Order: sequence, then structure tokens, then C-alpha cells
Amino acid sequence: MLHMTSRLIQRTFRLRSTVTQVVMEKPCILATTLGAPGGVYKCFAPCIEKHFSIIPYERFVQRKEDFADKIQAVFVWGAGALKVDQNLLQSLPNLKAVVNGGVGVDHLDIPLINSFGVKVSNTPHVVDNATADIGVSLMLASARKIVEGHIFSKFRESDDFPESSLGTDVTGATMGIIGMGRIGYKIAKRAQGFEMKILYHNRNRRPESEERAVGATYCASMKELLQRSDFVMVVVNLSPQTHKLIGAKEFAMMKPNSTFINISRGLVVDQDALVDALKKKMIRAAALDVTYPEPLPRDHPLLALPNVIVLPHVGTHTVETSQIMVERMVTNALAAVTGGQLPDEVKA
Repeated sequence: MLHMTSRLIQRTFRLRSTVTQVVMEKPCILATTLGAPGGVYKCFAPCIEKHFSIIPYERFVQRKEDFADKIQAVFVWGAGALKVDQNLLQSLPNLKAVVNGGVGVDHLDIPLINSFGVKVSNTPHVVDNATADIGVSLMLASARKIVEGHIFSKFRESDDFPESSLGTDVTGATMGIIGMGRIGYKIAKRAQGFEMKILYHNRNRRPESEERAVGATYCASMKELLQRSDFVMVVVNLSPQTHKLIGAKEFAMMKPNSTFINISRGLVVDQDALVDALKKKMIRAAALDVTYPEPLPRDHPLLALPNVIVLPHVGTHTVETSQIMVERMVTNALAAVTGGQLPDEVKA
């Protein structure tokens, strides 16, 4: 009996050792500490830890010699988070992929990363609905002065609404969409529900069947769109061609009662020109989910203007979208560490 018990204990010990070894053999990823600023939220940890051992960047910096050879992927969650530069790339000899949460990769030097034989991926399509939702939310909040109404309810000194509290109608107004890609098209679908007239400007015109489906009219020139729109929404990728795409000249073309909405990237707009246009009442208002830098300094002129809404880049900031983004990051990282094709690889 004692002999059998001893054999059972030995077998259990070997089994535990094997399980421990399997757990330890999960591939390692480098990421900002979960839950820390710039890191993936802790609630999404199980999705990652099911497949990977997470090496927090802060611990890696302290013990590079222990972790450098083990790290096969880097998770980047947000533009201001973990910086992937030459020093980091040189310190990770077995790195296979830099996996970005979100679509925009303008904060990553892709040619540099690729030069180390490392691939880059993002999470396209996942963010489309949430980003379109935030664009329409900003339009409604600005037009109907939602933020001002909330502040009035909290801090009112009288029960009388000032004349400045009057908003403007969205239903029946004209929306101009600059950038009619996946997100721009989804915004057009949402605008249909408000019986809006929809104009769009894009590098390439969409098929007529797609235009008819959302009631959109193509403007070959951005000037035409700016002159006719009550709400101008920018939904383009940041590139050398779109850097400060909207500046003083473009704001001067807009209606005095128009609203400018940006959900693309801050650097698509000349912010100084935007401040000037608002102060001179060249346009009625602005609503922004993106700025430069992010977040804006508290003393930035945009934050002092009463007709401006500024969000801290929260277009994809929902539980559901973030969960899918993390799952997609895991899918790309697994493909990289197993030598497969990254489904969302971004090439220079």
C-alpha cells in the first residue's frame, strides 16, 4: 500500500511538472503592463494569457538579459504607449511581429521594423462601427449642445435657457464626408436615418450602386463639398498626402453656420487654422475625437472655446470593440510565432 502511494505521488509530481513546463513554454510577448496607462485593460488579460506569457515592458527594462531571447511579439496598444524604436528592435533577436491594436500605424516606423525581419499588423474592419458611431455622436452632441445642456443642469444659476443654448437641426441638413472608405460609408448609412443630404469626396468614386444605397452624391472637388455642407466630417488615413489636408483655405470655404468634425487623425488638420476659424466665426463649431498632441495640454486654445467638443481619441473605446481588437491581435501574434501569414499584415 505504501509502495502504491509512493508511485502515485511520483506520477502526480511528474504530471504537475509537465503541466508547469507546458505553461512556461507559451510564447512570450512584450507589452505595457496590463491596466497601466497605455496598456491593455486587465479585463482582457485572459484572452492574451490563454496563448502567451506577457512580459511587462517595465520588468523587461530591468531584466533584459532574462527576457530578450524569449520575446517573439510586441503588443502596441495606443500611439503613445510602448515605443518601438531601433534600440528595442536590436535588443529582441527573436522578435517576429509588432502587433498594433487599432487601424492607424502612423506611430510605427514600418520600414525600420521590416528591416529587422519583423512584420507589422493592425486590426482593420474591427473598429469601423465604433468609429462611425463616435462621428455621429459628435455631430449630434455639437448640433444639439448636449454638453452645454448637461453643464447647465448641474450648475445652473437660473431656470431660463440663454439664447446661446439654441442648437441646430441635424435632420434634413447636408453632411459632407471627406474620405469615403469603410468608415465613411458606414457614417453615410447612419446619416440616412436622419434624412440628411450626403455629399462625399474621395480619391476614387464609389460605384453608383453604392452611392444610391446611401443616397450619396460624389463631389469631384473638396471645395464643392465644403461650400455646400452643414456638417463636414473628415475620415481619411494620415499620410504625406493628407497631412494638414484641412487648413485656413479650406475653413474659409465652409459655411459660417457649419460644423467641422474630425475622427481621423489630428495631423490631418492645421489646428492653428482651426482655432483661428472658430475665433473669427468662419464656422459655427468643431467636434474632435483626435488632436495633436493627444491629449491636448489643458491650456490649449481649443479647450477654452465654448463651441468646441474635444474627446481624448475614444473612437474605438467600447468593451465590445476592444475585446475584438485584442482577439485579433492575438490571432496575428499566433500566426507570427508559428511561422504563418499574418492575416492583417501592414506593409511599408
